[in-house]
Amino acid sequence: MVRTKPSEPLAERMAKIHDGIAGVIGEHRPDVVVVEELYSTYTHPRTAILMGHARGVIYLAAGASGVPVESYTATRVKKSLTGNGTASKEQVQRMVCQLLGLSKAPTPADVTDALALAICHAGPRRIATSGRRRRADAAPAIVAALAREAER
Repeated sequence: MVRTKPSEPLAERMAKIHDGIAGVIGEHRPDVVVVEELYSTYTHPRTAILMGHARGVIYLAAGASGVPVESYTATRVKKSLTGNGTASKEQVQRMVCQLLGLSKAPTPADVTDALALAICHAGPRRIATSGRRRRADAAPAIVAALAREAER
């Protein structure tokens, strides 16, 4: 998990994010990196700017590794998991736990958000039925591995 401290200089924080994401990409060799789209109206514009910086660094790490990036709106992620684009965080957490067989929601909350993005990209029906499918499909296995890691 990549973590920075708000007290660190911005350049140092972005370097940590880049190095962390590049390390994960190098270790796991994903077919795609999935991120949440920024929405246009933020109550705190500074947060949006900082998120934009972080997303840019993630795109850079993925691009430098030759890995494509897909992005989804929060509404699409919620609708994909719950059937409701305005679902609460708690509803999304419950669906992540149900689909991945977790006894409790991973912490911190952004881990659940990342799993929700991965499930949205992989398709929740494929995740829920992966144990009964004959066809080899790596996405459910990868999401399940992420979930196991999150439970630690």
